[in-house]
Amino acid sequence: MFLQLDELEALRLCDLLNLDQEEAGRQMGVSRATVQRLLSSARAKVAEALVYGKALVIVHGPHVQFGPGPHRHGGPPWAVQ
Repeated sequence: MFLQLDELEALRLCDLLNLDQEEAGRQMGVSRATVQRLLSSARAKVAEALVYGKALVIVHGPHVQFGPGPHRHGGPPWAVQ
């Protein structure tokens, strides 16, 4: 099961950092509606993986890419475009 980085970033911003979808969209450079779509897709994938014991593979998405350098304590290992 593939989880795109943009879906993961939407989850991180909204569910982990408790940002609203408008602010998450601003930080990701996408509309609130896009954040809503990404969250819906990501939450369904995570739920399916947890319930059915499926692996999640994180892959590049259209809005987020891996950034350079180590990120152990400096935030996620990807850069929002």
